[in-house]
Amino acid sequence: MIVHTIDARRLAALVVLVGVSCALHVGKLPVAIPVLREALGMSLVQAGFLLSLVQLAGMTLGLLVGLMADRLGPRRVMLSGLGLLALGSALGALAPDVPTLLATRVLEGMGFLLAVLPAPGLLRQRVEHGPTLARSLGWWGAYMPLGTALALLLGVPLLAAVGWRGAWWFLALLSILAAFALARWVPRDVPVVKVPGANALGPRLASTLRAPGPWLMALAFFLYSGQWLAVVGFLPTIYHQAGYSGGVVGVLTALAAGINMAGNIGAGWWLARGARPGAVLMWAYLAMGLGALVAFGAQGHPVWQYLAVLVFSGVGGLIPGTLFGLSVSLAPDRDTVSTTVGWMQQFSALGQFLGPPVVAWVATQVGGWQWTWVVTGASSVLGILLAGRIQAVWNQRT
Repeated sequence: MIVHTIDARRLAALVVLVGVSCALHVGKLPVAIPVLREALGMSLVQAGFLLSLVQLAGMTLGLLVGLMADRLGPRRVMLSGLGLLALGSALGALAPDVPTLLATRVLEGMGFLLAVLPAPGLLRQRVEHGPTLARSLGWWGAYMPLGTALALLLGVPLLAAVGWRGAWWFLALLSILAAFALARWVPRDVPVVKVPGANALGPRLASTLRAPGPWLMALAFFLYSGQWLAVVGFLPTIYHQAGYSGGVVGVLTALAAGINMAGNIGAGWWLARGARPGAVLMWAYLAMGLGALVAFGAQGHPVWQYLAVLVFSGVGGLIPGTLFGLSVSLAPDRDTVSTTVGWMQQFSALGQFLGPPVVAWVATQVGGWQWTWVVTGASSVLGILLAGRIQAVWNQRT
């Protein structure tokens, strides 16, 4: 089924809103960490793993879920994921201690993976108009920063009103409502054409992993996601330790996360007008590297440090928007888009799993956050090198 341009815009908006509802489960942690540390006696390193553990499923099963979405249909897989996400959040609300809460985050992570990974493939199936597809994928890349920003902005008053357990229950209900909306207004999956051998998982997997594009995009996502979640995820903790009030912390961190969506949307707009994706990626990695250097290296200049965080997150948002846009052109064929996104998601999740604990460990070892820029800077330098290679592969495909 192909949805015409006007219908495609509405469909893309709904899919993005579903993604935002999923991202709220990731974004609920940063502002809740000080509350959870006080209520459950959680250590800083445990907090780092709580931030990143939601990515365990993506880190280990991203490729498999991508294959499943290409085989079974993205809409069906997304509905299953929303159900698991609601269940994980509900069980988390009942958790009596840190180990149990960590376990429920694993279940949430599986639901999150199933709910968001197939979305680019769903859009690719139903959006025929090229520029509309590019813009839709750019908007899709903004689901994470938008959801994170909303969670950071609204999390403090919500936690004050209903407590952290009440917040977990509220987001479980929201996932159920998102599943209802997806089932009600998104058309059923396109039937799979029964061609002997064409839908086997082995050939689809081999086709994806033999192509250079999926590998390069996956590595690029790894280098972006780990540093972004580490910096934005710990901002509330950093500001809390510096003596800022909860309301101020929520607003500052929400803006830092939310401005990332400007880069995502900008990437879709830029690519739709013929920009070279490699150049966009290079500028974004450079901005992240310099932004982190000033943000954590220029101690004693809080205004400049915060402006640098905004540059880090805002310009860095060009990276996921560009990579999601490239996923439909650098996948081996249109039947492996979800598989390619799954491979990207697997490496993105690996970065988000490793980034926060590594940064927390460095901060613990040196007694502060002043050396965080070394971790993020190394990722940015490697990202610039990868961007050149991605551009070369893109030139060959186009």
